[in-house]
Amino acid sequence: MIVYEADKAQFLRHNDFDDIEAIIHERFIATTGHRVAAAELRSWKASLGDMAKVLRDPDLPSDLGVAIEMHIPQTSKRIDMTLTGTDADGCKNAVVVELKQWEKALVTDKDAIVTTYVGRANREVVHPSYQAWSYATLLEGFNDAVYDSGINIKPCAYLHNYQRDGAIDSIHYIAYTDKAPLFLKGKEERVRLQEFLKKYIKYGDSKKILYELRDGKIRPSKALADSLKGLLKQQAEFVLIDDQKEVFESLIALATAASSNRPVVAIIQGGPGTGKTVLAINLLVRLTSHGLVGKYVSKNAAPREVYQAKLTGTITKTKFSNMFTGSGSFVNATANCFDFLIVDEAHRLNEKSGLYGNLGEHQVKELIGASKCTIFFIDEDQRVTLNDVGTQQVIRDFASLKQAKIQPHTLESQFRCGGSDGYLAWLDNILEIRNTANNTLAGIQYDFRVFDSAESMHDAIIEKNTNNRARVVAGYCWPWRSKKDNTADDIVIGANYKRQWNLSQDGSLWIISPESIEQVGCIHTCQGLEVDYIGVIIGPDFVVRDGIVKTDAFKRDSRDRTIKGFKSRIKAQDPDILGEVDLVIKNTYRTLMTRGMKGCFIYCTDAETLEYFRSRLGAKS
Repeated sequence: MIVYEADKAQFLRHNDFDDIEAIIHERFIATTGHRVAAAELRSWKASLGDMAKVLRDPDLPSDLGVAIEMHIPQTSKRIDMTLTGTDADGCKNAVVVELKQWEKALVTDKDAIVTTYVGRANREVVHPSYQAWSYATLLEGFNDAVYDSGINIKPCAYLHNYQRDGAIDSIHYIAYTDKAPLFLKGKEERVRLQEFLKKYIKYGDSKKILYELRDGKIRPSKALADSLKGLLKQQAEFVLIDDQKEVFESLIALATAASSNRPVVAIIQGGPGTGKTVLAINLLVRLTSHGLVGKYVSKNAAPREVYQAKLTGTITKTKFSNMFTGSGSFVNATANCFDFLIVDEAHRLNEKSGLYGNLGEHQVKELIGASKCTIFFIDEDQRVTLNDVGTQQVIRDFASLKQAKIQPHTLESQFRCGGSDGYLAWLDNILEIRNTANNTLAGIQYDFRVFDSAESMHDAIIEKNTNNRARVVAGYCWPWRSKKDNTADDIVIGANYKRQWNLSQDGSLWIISPESIEQVGCIHTCQGLEVDYIGVIIGPDFVVRDGIVKTDAFKRDSRDRTIKGFKSRIKAQDPDILGEVDLVIKNTYRTLMTRGMKGCFIYCTDAETLEYFRSRLGAKS
């Protein structure tokens, strides 16, 4: 997706004789269905005006391609400006330009991090050259046109208000300014940028390369589980971008400085696909390489089992267990016996531990007590059982009890659901989790489809399973008969759809086992993991009547442990139980419907509910 596209001549006319920011805003609204803040309009006007001065060089061809706000596939990120053409040898080139209005910055001791005034405060943010390089790397990684058409991506950063001062251009950042040259304020700097552009764009392309990038097939996304071997060898499997990089470097500094006398608790809030687990594994590797002692912790066993299966033959089971463990293994831990603990999916933590839920006092308290630095990755909208007690407030309360420094962070960069924040907002709206402005999927580039039958939806997911990265899941509204009788059918819908739950023998590996495509997964076998395409069967526990969502816990299978005890609490007239169960059901479907990086297909067992979803699609771009 490209918000604004033109050749050089058209761009200069829009800049010189029209309000360029108004034209881009109009196209932004038409493309995305949303407006931008006044600050971004001012940014467009100022930065694009300076870029117009750069492009007026007569040696830069008038028909070179100009794209503003080009969307990077699979992410929520947009590139400020992309210029296209060919060099003297006829090679296709796209120059990625990161534009900043900064006037001042300070050097930090962190990798690729500077301090500058943004968002009405001095903040630590990524260096513009790192940002340009990371965006270029993502574009190379996700767009087949870069490979199939031989397009070279050349990043740079232009800070047109910033006088060279030895800070932003410090040798500390040379690893990234070498990869993405930095151009600053002044005529000499502008000439340098013009020479840089002319090196790669001698001849115009009349936007042909832009169209190739725009229409390029999205490459298969890299799965975390498949990249573990490289990560544990400290290979750069994923490029951290923007807030991911900022949070990562901050957490490295926090964990390294923490001690028994100065304990730290970090809380990292992030929605689906914001890179929480990627950050968690990267942190585990980096901190361990620094000689610190710690573990990756998760309540849900499925991710750990998948990781261990992927690492078979790479590390021993003993070494794996020394690095990865469950949240219930700290009941008798000695105080501060770990330098760090990284707690993924912290919203799934329970109060008690043990098979019968009768051990320990509180998992959050035990984790904080066992570590000098405890890092919690959390998304409270993914609390999917009545026993899930991991909330930011609970973490803060136990951190205060230990007198630990509390460090909050938020991750916003989106890598799942086609990188669409709009899809997530629409999902919250349509599931009635919270009100948002996203009433339809109009303008949202994510493959969401509604099917008239479970079998047609499942068949469509099978077609998408070319690389074992598509699965079907459902709410737990059907009994698991095949657990005892492997010939029995579990999910039976109508006369033609008959499927079994999970893998009867080893459900924890369901998401990566090839035969799983024929079965249906549940929340426990997919939470914390991802696929390219997810198919979701919405059962009778979630229906819509006259446009209003109604949940019914009694429609779930009687052996569903996620809402265990709700009937007795109803009998006891507990005033909170209905609201709690309602949220569990909605969060379950929200979590299931956000497992797909590229698409989500759904079928609803209730006809009115199916039409409700279909009516809220809108005209997608």
